[in-house]
Amino acid sequence: MRGGLSGFMIFLTCIALGVAAIGGVNSVARAISAGVADEGQSLLGGDIRFELTQREATAAERTFLSRLGTLAASATMRSMARLEDGSDQALVEVKAVDGDYPLYGPLETAPALSREYLLGERNGVYGAAAPDILFERLNIEPGSRIRLGEGTFELRALLVSEPDAVSEGFGFAPRLMVSLEGLRASGLIQPGSLVHHAYKLQLPDGTSDARIAAIREQARTQFPEAGWSVRTRSNAAPALASNIERFSQFLTLVGLTALVVGGVGVANAVRAYLDGKRGVIATFKSLGASGGFVFTVYLVQILMISGLGIMVGLVLGALMPFAATAALASVLPVPAEASVYPAALGVAALFGVMVTLAFALLPLGRARDVPATALFREMGFEGSGLPRLPYTAAALGIALLLALFAIWFSGDRRIATIFVGAMVFSFLVLRYVGVLVQWLARRSPRVKSTALRLAIGNIHRPGALTPSVVLSLGLGLTLLVTLALIDGNLRRQIAGSLPERAPNFFFVDIQNSEADAFSRLVEQEAPEGALARVPMLRGRVMAINGVDVQKMTVPADGAWVLRGDRGLTYEAEKPGNATLTEGKWWPRDYSGEPLVSFSAEEGKAIGLNLGDKVTVNVLGRNVTAKIANFRQVQWESMGINFVMVFSPNTFAGAPHSWLATLTAREATPVEEARILNAVTRAFPAVTTVRVKDALDIVNRLVGQLGTAIRAAASVALIASVLVLAGALAAGNRARIHDAVVLKTLGATRRTLIAAFSLEYALIGLATAVFALLAGGIAAWFIVARIMQLPSVFLPEVAVGTVVAALALTVGIGLVGTWRVLGHKAAPVLREL
Repeated sequence: MRGGLSGFMIFLTCIALGVAAIGGVNSVARAISAGVADEGQSLLGGDIRFELTQREATAAERTFLSRLGTLAASATMRSMARLEDGSDQALVEVKAVDGDYPLYGPLETAPALSREYLLGERNGVYGAAAPDILFERLNIEPGSRIRLGEGTFELRALLVSEPDAVSEGFGFAPRLMVSLEGLRASGLIQPGSLVHHAYKLQLPDGTSDARIAAIREQARTQFPEAGWSVRTRSNAAPALASNIERFSQFLTLVGLTALVVGGVGVANAVRAYLDGKRGVIATFKSLGASGGFVFTVYLVQILMISGLGIMVGLVLGALMPFAATAALASVLPVPAEASVYPAALGVAALFGVMVTLAFALLPLGRARDVPATALFREMGFEGSGLPRLPYTAAALGIALLLALFAIWFSGDRRIATIFVGAMVFSFLVLRYVGVLVQWLARRSPRVKSTALRLAIGNIHRPGALTPSVVLSLGLGLTLLVTLALIDGNLRRQIAGSLPERAPNFFFVDIQNSEADAFSRLVEQEAPEGALARVPMLRGRVMAINGVDVQKMTVPADGAWVLRGDRGLTYEAEKPGNATLTEGKWWPRDYSGEPLVSFSAEEGKAIGLNLGDKVTVNVLGRNVTAKIANFRQVQWESMGINFVMVFSPNTFAGAPHSWLATLTAREATPVEEARILNAVTRAFPAVTTVRVKDALDIVNRLVGQLGTAIRAAASVALIASVLVLAGALAAGNRARIHDAVVLKTLGATRRTLIAAFSLEYALIGLATAVFALLAGGIAAWFIVARIMQLPSVFLPEVAVGTVVAALALTVGIGLVGTWRVLGHKAAPVLREL
């Protein structure tokens, strides 16, 4: 160790990078989760929240809630905000609040106004607040008036922030905050209108979580058919918490990939270090030192160096929450609780130690078994084969433990198992790809070019760099190819295929009394278009075969159906876009037991069968229907699709609205604007969603998410590049020997540079071909089989991968080669 850390810088960097990524990501996730937990009351808007869809709380329900503490009521819905002259309009997310809002946290507006002045009625006009994006879209300023439904509202301030915004979920449109009185005066709340009513409670100080849980159970018992969704301050933002957990898991697996790729660098560095110490090892053995002594001495040294890299990584990981708190302050709805999280750092350190041992034991075991005479004669350990069984078994055992720990510490063990399995498979395949490249080089015909002949010889000679280069670069490139193809296919679907198949408009909240007049107007404005119209209600799945869904464990593929409220409809005849996979459709005049047609994919994920009973709560009433059939639903069509379609007698007499779509393939943007304006003028209560606008938002989100994921995955590529540099550096001793001998025999510098460049280019090209094949297959499986979308191979990804592989292998290789070619011949020749 007195010789310093020369030759171990890449070793240290790889270990530190992987440990920092794992420890830092988990620390940041815990910091954000702690911030969410601390701000649970503000995020939720209360200690406990009850939400109803399409109906307000009854007098008995409201009395029950009011007795528990201070009650604040609000309502949310989508609608169209219009200029007073009707010349322009915009989709908005309306939030109507009462005088007690907010119970927790500040409502920030510019200028700061009292709640009464901000939203109250003055001279027959109610107030409103909105973010600057709505002012920009409608080209108006504070003080301007807009129309909402049948009411007129004055925009009196900019809405800067609302404390409970994150608990309302993601919105595609800007917020428009009004009073409950103003929303009622607008006439938008009609029977069947898609309105979500929330009731938030501020409980007495000191109320425990156990007491809140008791209140929740009491509400369920006292009002079994209320159908409300209940959330507490401990679960204020489940979507945010879930997204944080998923992204943290992905980044942890990426960090583990970087660490494992760095393990190849560990093996290369240990091998190169032992190669440089072969004289010392030979001397030890000649003086009677046992193989175990040699193994222990160098194992301790490697662990000390690894410990230094782990410490650097832990320091960087511990600092990440503090850096993230400042960097994400404008993005996150709550301040992250920056601190040091020992558990997260401990997991990272454990992974670092295990990776070091798994990859260092084989070269250390090989050095233990090589006799002194061989060490004196050979350049290194390349021809020594595998070490004895205990060392090989120990390395494999530690690698297995590493995989098991990675799965155990993961939030989604199924995904982690697939990831670990794919990594192991990739390692094995890449190892054999390296062997295949060497075999092909060995079997290639003799070529006339001296440089090319030398390059091919270097690929398959003993101790060649081929296996290390293919393994180190292949994993990082394969990961990036997979992500690039998935991102490219999603963008292609959103920007190209989906708009071609999707309707131009969705129309929501069409009232029964206006449905026929609405259809006539749309057919008049778009005579060539196809209008589809279906009845629509909202309901929550409460039980399956009498079992409360809250007590069921359902896979993620079907769990989303049981969360929150779902759109429901009824049909006398089988929809034209439905394909039955099992069962039969009911007769047109059916009047017996309520029946339901269930989406086949989601139904099977939940575990449903024909004849099972599904209980849904609609408008405060539980309705139980028997599954009559399963049907294939093409969600990617972007048309009218429902998980559940009921027989018409199920909801006889229930108030509901209508949902409609308009498909006009030849409509220009100008014609679409004319249709939108005509519908909004004639039917101000109808919410119109232009599909292209929604897809543009989704496309931007996918782009931002793809950029973030690729940036995170680049950690693995950085590790690959570092390992590649280490592998090439580790072979410099043999390169110097070859270069000196060849120059002595008359080879020019130009010939040697050409030979080395061709060698690196051929290895890089082979690695790029594998990355394209493996990444293409992985991306196809995810897009076509999991996402069930059309998958195509993107040529630009192929070109980018090949260019990146050649640039890295040739560029890094030539940097080291230049130093090799400048080595003086005499010192090397004296050692021969």
